[in-house]
Amino acid sequence: EHHYSQGVDVIDVDVPTDWEGQTFNTTLKKILWVILQPAFYALRPLLVNPKPMCLHELANITTTIAFDIAFAYFFGVKALIFNLAATLLGMGIHPVAGHFISEHYVFKEGQETYSYYGLLNYVTFNVGYHNEHHDFPRVPGFKLPMVRRMAPEFYDDLHSYNSWSGVIYDYIFRLDIGPYSRVKRANKKAA
Repeated sequence: EHHYSQGVDVIDVDVPTDWEGQTFNTTLKKILWVILQPAFYALRPLLVNPKPMCLHELANITTTIAFDIAFAYFFGVKALIFNLAATLLGMGIHPVAGHFISEHYVFKEGQETYSYYGLLNYVTFNVGYHNEHHDFPRVPGFKLPMVRRMAPEFYDDLHSYNSWSGVIYDYIFRLDIGPYSRVKRANKKAA
């Protein structure tokens, strides 16, 4: 739904909630938001636009909880907490996690989707080719650089990044950037 209703209130659950925008509006709070970003990405869909649970999801939740209980039993609660903290670090303030912010937060007026063309694309299956991905969401990641090479006139003049760490730094320390720095459209279906 995000690809076909980007920025549409309630439908695109990538867009931070009003609560996030009002709460995480200072440098220190934005640091906390970046660290906890994986939790917001996981929980926001359940709160903003919940879907009926299917059998596969129930099996996944049951298996995950059973594994976590067994893991804590055999290795201790500290090991389980370590894994949770490592997940938050790896998907939060880690340089590779900069793609979560770089993709749709408006750093340059007039553009709402951005690509990253740095070396980390080699280890992230080209997730940085985000404009290309939104233009062709069904094209596999390994072919996205080919899309850019085939149509440079559509991508070369767009603002892009070469550092996800720089994106995280700018997000945290620029006063004009925060959870509200997303293009948000009215939900015409709800009206």
